[in-house]
Amino acid sequence: MKKPKLSFWQIWNMSFGFLGIQMGFALQNANVSRIFQTLGAEIDDIPILWVAAPLTGLIVQPIIGYFSDRTWHSKLGRRRPYFLAGAILASLALFVMPNSPYLWFAAGMLWIMDASINVSMEPFRAFVGDNLPDSQRTMGFAMQSFFIGIGAYVASKLPLILTQLGVANTAAEGVIPDSVKYSFYIGGAVFFVAVLWTVLRSKEYSPEEMKQFDDAKQDEFEMEQRPQEWFSSNGQTQLRTGVLLLLLSLVLTYIIYHFGLKKDLYVLTLGLIGLGSVALIISGFFQKGGKTDNGFVTIMNDFQSMPKVMKQLAWVQFFSWFALFSMWIYMTPAVTEHIYNATDPTSEAYNNGANQVGEMFANYNIIAALVAFLLPVLAKKTSRRFTHFLALLVGGLGLIYIYFIQNPTTFNLEWLPMIGVGIAWASILSIPYAMLSGSLPADKMGYFMGVFNFFIVIPQLVAASILGFMVSRFFGNEPVYALIVGGASMILAGVLSLRVDD
Repeated sequence: MKKPKLSFWQIWNMSFGFLGIQMGFALQNANVSRIFQTLGAEIDDIPILWVAAPLTGLIVQPIIGYFSDRTWHSKLGRRRPYFLAGAILASLALFVMPNSPYLWFAAGMLWIMDASINVSMEPFRAFVGDNLPDSQRTMGFAMQSFFIGIGAYVASKLPLILTQLGVANTAAEGVIPDSVKYSFYIGGAVFFVAVLWTVLRSKEYSPEEMKQFDDAKQDEFEMEQRPQEWFSSNGQTQLRTGVLLLLLSLVLTYIIYHFGLKKDLYVLTLGLIGLGSVALIISGFFQKGGKTDNGFVTIMNDFQSMPKVMKQLAWVQFFSWFALFSMWIYMTPAVTEHIYNATDPTSEAYNNGANQVGEMFANYNIIAALVAFLLPVLAKKTSRRFTHFLALLVGGLGLIYIYFIQNPTTFNLEWLPMIGVGIAWASILSIPYAMLSGSLPADKMGYFMGVFNFFIVIPQLVAASILGFMVSRFFGNEPVYALIVGGASMILAGVLSLRVDD
């Protein structure tokens, strides 16, 4: 059986929750560096403070995907229980974050907030794959891009709007301005209401219906039963690989310690390589010992046997999100220092520049919302991979252009570079998922969408660990050069998208 097509408004309702989710993410992306600097963080320490966000996604998303694939509630369905739980927690975190009294408290709240947002966000990707036939999935992800753009546009402008309404945009040293605080309060309320709308106005197919819709793929993956000899051999391979990676992690960690390199690099050696090696070693021991019927081994082995398209898209995602993370971390200090010549978070020039960054982020998101439904049209006339290439090319050029801005007029700074970034953002949020979803089995849709998030999170961890080192060691603590590195990374991602076997 083929899944029935849904109406425009049904797709609208099932995507509406992303309006609130992206408001939460946009407030985080546009204001957390500002909060950290206000609480006393130095420029080259900001990336390491951000590391909680991607590390949380790396852990949370595949776990939530794995369990949501195996969940069925008679009233809330498969994915909606996770939407709702995440929305409640994220809304509370958004109320607490701008009231952080200390830098360490703000870093901890970022971890809690990001974990909660990830709990809500991950099932939304699988929701499209669950409910829509292949012919409507590009439209479904484009609708999500539309709401992401609108939500982020409104959230990014909130501090400026509130400032214009008379809310204080400056505060005493170490105190978050009221314009930022009230923006987070509004975002928390909208987050909960928007997700609740999707929970109440959408339906899901039961496990029995899903088997009827995807019986061919279901049979293919049901035939994956493997003998213990396969698990023993695979466990030995994972064990050997894990030990080698652990040794590499320890050697690199010693080099960082011995030469007194920047501590951010420990995120890469101990956090990324170290934790990955430990996971492989544990999975290897389980399989060699015959303990194969557990979620951890299933997650590790499914990661190992990703579809070909997913492996090709992994490289595209890596360099795309490395670029985005460099922008989110360094746009505020780059604009305030390189263009406004201001480094004091209490000064009027700094806060005017920070508000202009909010305008820039708002603009690229509204551009993304406007072009979201044009990308599927262009993809039909050319191809999805060529469309993605063009979008990433103009996005990378937009980031690099910021270095050359001397006169920060509304058009020159707030719009011209952000048009390219907005086009790239719309494509990043839709085209890769449309290419991926058709290659995934229904009974593992949530898990593989969660694993796909690895290739969003890993580049963010790499960025958090090496960007601070690069800026301090090679670029004289001038953050604008991080944007140039990000622009080059986005262009490379566009080139790699041309080799995806879509």
